[in-house]
Amino acid sequence: MKIALLSEKYTPDLGGLAISTGRMGHLLSSAGCEVRVFAPTSNLLPSEKRTLPSGRISVTRFGAHKRVDDTLVDWLELITEEHKREPFDLLHAYFLPQAGFVAAYAGKYLNIPSIVSIRGNDIERAAFDPSKFSHVMYALQNASAVTTNASELAKKAKAFVERDVDLIPNGIDIGLFKPMEKNLVLLKTLESNSLLLDNAQQAARLQNVIGFAGELRQKKGLSALLSGYAQVNKKCPSTLLIVGEVRAGEDKKVFDEFRTSHPNLQIVVTGAVPHKDMPAYYALMDVFVHPSLRDGMPNALLEAMACEKVVIATPVGGALDVIEDGRNGLLVDVNDAQGLAEKILGALTQPENNRTISKSARETVLHRFTPEKELEVNLQIYQRLGLKIELEPE
Repeated sequence: MKIALLSEKYTPDLGGLAISTGRMGHLLSSAGCEVRVFAPTSNLLPSEKRTLPSGRISVTRFGAHKRVDDTLVDWLELITEEHKREPFDLLHAYFLPQAGFVAAYAGKYLNIPSIVSIRGNDIERAAFDPSKFSHVMYALQNASAVTTNASELAKKAKAFVERDVDLIPNGIDIGLFKPMEKNLVLLKTLESNSLLLDNAQQAARLQNVIGFAGELRQKKGLSALLSGYAQVNKKCPSTLLIVGEVRAGEDKKVFDEFRTSHPNLQIVVTGAVPHKDMPAYYALMDVFVHPSLRDGMPNALLEAMACEKVVIATPVGGALDVIEDGRNGLLVDVNDAQGLAEKILGALTQPENNRTISKSARETVLHRFTPEKELEVNLQIYQRLGLKIELEPE
């Protein structure tokens, strides 16, 4: 079976969308499917394209235009051209406004089934953008099947269009993301780098590490995280470890102003980290926080749980499907900096409760959020659309 996988981001691009699309491509390839990935990039000139084969997966990146409509035209023509050369059996898109629209349109035009997968911001934010609304609605109304990774997103999609939406939670590689000892070399590197990052007189020892992973921005709870951390540090000396980057622009301005006004706080920003190296960073954390204002199914949340971290998250998006407050994680209200500080302090100062919660966190991932389950449900949908699935023996 030949599948065209469309996404606005693909590895090595940063972010959960790129990670999830890359994971799906490799899962389908492992099941014996021939996968063609199509994704725009700013690293090529407009309309320029480049294809890199890798086993059953080949990745075609094409240059994005300044005007989104020009990019969409190129995307549609590229899919049409490739389908005429070597026909696809299915178009599968991650994210509604661009990839989903192109997949649904091309599917009807070429008379092949299409699937669009809702990931978070596409239904929670893009749908409210007048320039994207029609594309979101077209994808929802015309795709052969619609999937999402969080029950809350399915509910919101049905408020736009009354149709079936299949729930397929993200799957996490439990062999890669697992409990491990702290990497002392990495720890010392971060400690030495903190001298430059914090303008301190000397590099401070990383202690009581509060971790966040991903691109920190307002949507991910930037303000509540910083304010909550400042409150924690007054009672318990601690380090805020941001594994990733702070989004450029207004978010970076807020972050820099906070650091200027709190020069004694120990904040370490690692910059972009390869996904395969993330487990070593999770191992350094004493508690993991994910205080999003809205979200899909955060990969980072599941990864931290798989690494047996005590996680504190807000009850939004996929976190509602994952966390049972007090059993396998902790929940705190959105934008509640004081409540977040109290939860963090409790986790740092009462470690006797952490073991049970962190063990339950990993068990949750083991039983419900594996790549095998993610692949299984996707293949069931393919079969429902009339596609013949022939799995290769392991």
